[in-house]
Amino acid sequence: MPKDSHPMAMLNTAVLVMEHESEFRKAYDAGTSKDQLWIPMLEDSITLLSRMTTVAAGIYRMRFNKGERIAPKEGLDWSGNFAYMLGLSEDGTGEFADLIRTYLVLHSDHGAGNVSAMTASTVGSALSDVYYSLSAGLNGLAGPLHGLANQECLKFV
Repeated sequence: MPKDSHPMAMLNTAVLVMEHESEFRKAYDAGTSKDQLWIPMLEDSITLLSRMTTVAAGIYRMRFNKGERIAPKEGLDWSGNFAYMLGLSEDGTGEFADLIRTYLVLHSDHGAGNVSAMTASTVGSALSDVYYSLSAGLNGLAGPLHGLANQECLKFV
């Protein structure tokens, strides 16, 4: 993608590209019964969760000219690795990694009461795989009343 693409467009595209590896799609195409499709959906969800910080950190480093991507480091937790892959964890105190940990926890509790969570749930209710559902939810973040508001807040901070 062009380096000056919006980071959310880059993230959304990466999620859609990963759909090619969907266990859900393979199971569906193989004729797995609908009441058993939650199993490959769970596997895809875990796969996506494990990859999101690596992808997001890589996008940050590319989009904002921070150098080459940084591979995950064994022994760090999910949020600690995110801070590490951003290239911002070496503050000597661990404060930035703690900030990222708190930030990610606060943003993980969305239920279904906002645009992105509701949109992802709606798309998923059609038995679309988690890649399409997450992509739809990410698109819901584009408006200034939801995710873009968070982006503006981060700029302020």
